[in-house]
Amino acid sequence: MGRASLLFLLLLVLGSSFATYNVVTMIMRYSSSQNLAIHSMDDGLLFDPIIEMPRKMKNRRTTRAPFHVALTSTDAPYSKWQSRIMYYWYKQKKNLPGSEMGGFTRVLHSGTADNLMDEIPTVVVDPLPPGLDRGIYCLNRPWAFVQWLQQATIEEEYVLMAEPDHIFINPLPNLAYGGHPAAFPFFYIRPDQNEKIVRKYYPEEFGPVTNIDPIGNSPVIIKKDLLAEIAPTWMNVSLMMKEDPETDNAFGWVLEMYAYAIASALHGVRHILRKDFMLQPPWDLETKNKYILHYTYGCDYNLKGELTYGKIGEWRFDKRSYLQGPIPKNLPLPPPGVPESVVTLVKMVNEATANIPDWDSSS
Repeated sequence: MGRASLLFLLLLVLGSSFATYNVVTMIMRYSSSQNLAIHSMDDGLLFDPIIEMPRKMKNRRTTRAPFHVALTSTDAPYSKWQSRIMYYWYKQKKNLPGSEMGGFTRVLHSGTADNLMDEIPTVVVDPLPPGLDRGIYCLNRPWAFVQWLQQATIEEEYVLMAEPDHIFINPLPNLAYGGHPAAFPFFYIRPDQNEKIVRKYYPEEFGPVTNIDPIGNSPVIIKKDLLAEIAPTWMNVSLMMKEDPETDNAFGWVLEMYAYAIASALHGVRHILRKDFMLQPPWDLETKNKYILHYTYGCDYNLKGELTYGKIGEWRFDKRSYLQGPIPKNLPLPPPGVPESVVTLVKMVNEATANIPDWDSSS
């Protein structure tokens, strides 16, 4: 890239720091010129990230490449009970054949320790300055990763960015390929349909908006050094987007996901898109050959096993029903006819809550 492109990236990393007094210190500390390296994809791979993976994937490495699981979380009861279930299933799958899961860290971006420190390996980092996240806790994720990557000693070369509402349903291998991170493609992340807004943060000189992958930051398996370069830009793009009313209104709760996708593209990084990385009930019906179950959507059914999405069902599972305390043990199974993915979700939640000691202490 030319001098103008590097100047834009430098201004992007530094610029939004002047909007808030506390962020000045953050950016000056964590946005060195080393963090601005632009990565070329000129490594000989025949690569089409939209299809799924490099064509040479069949000839990939045969040695294990463990990755560190990094779970970002808050100290809210809603986040804690999900984190406990997630960590339970990590432990169940970590040492099974096919797994390349390494160590685990809950990156707690609430600023203070909580009652799960002895149960889940945890590093406490600071949240954004008061008011800067505008009440959207996920805006703290990129800042949390900036701090964690600077502070922690991570043995593994790769990192999986994960969330509390992820359940490992199968042993997870390292889906990344060298310098190519692996990510899940989200159908609702469409840079090509939002070019006018995207161009505020990704100028034409960087290339077409199709260079921006249709992803969020999670799940993503990525080299930790590469993530350390992207994270400050991701943080600043997130804050700039939130400050812009047009962008904020257009992207809403997926704003931080767009910010990661754009920040990656600004650094010249493309992701291997793996649809098998994750499934999302109730839209995905089966768990076969998938790795992570993401229970972000509510699951509502009548007693005939018919989906009643948008209307509270006679039987329902919705994590948002348990904002103030842990989800109850022994949830009733769905009625006959409900997809296997939803049945598996409830069974795995029930198994975890039955076996995690002092389950009611999640609050």
